[in-house]
Amino acid sequence: MKQVYEFLKKAQTYYLATVEGDQPRVRPFGTVNLFEGKLYIQTGKIKPVSKQLMANPKAEICAFNGDEWIRVSGELVEDDRVEARKSMLDAYPDLRRMYDENDGNTQVFYFKNATAVISSFTHEPTKIQF
Repeated sequence: MKQVYEFLKKAQTYYLATVEGDQPRVRPFGTVNLFEGKLYIQTGKIKPVSKQLMANPKAEICAFNGDEWIRVSGELVEDDRVEARKSMLDAYPDLRRMYDENDGNTQVFYFKNATAVISSFTHEPTKIQF
C-alpha cells in the first residue's frame, strides 16, 4: 500500500470515478493520506461525490506519472473519527482554509478490499491488493 500512496503523492492529481444512478462521474482529487495502515481520501459532505459514495461505495481512482499509470479500485468506507479527519488536514494544511476536522463537513474515506495496478507500455503490470 505504501507504493500506491507514494505513486499518488508523486502524481499529485488523481481522478476519482463514482456512479450516480447509471451515470459515471469523474473528477480530479489531490488528497491522499496513510492513517493507521489505511489509504485515505478526503472530500466535503456537501459535495455530490459524498452522496454518491454513501449510496454506492464502489469507486476507482486513476493517475498518471511519467510513463506509468495507476488504477485503484475498491470500496471507500467513511471514517467519521475526528482523528482520521485531523490526520488528513494535518497532511494538507492548505485545506484548513476550507475545512476543519470539527466543521461537520470534512469527510474522509479509506479504501477497503482494494486492488491497485501500476502499468506502463514498457513493463508488465504490478498488482497490489490491500
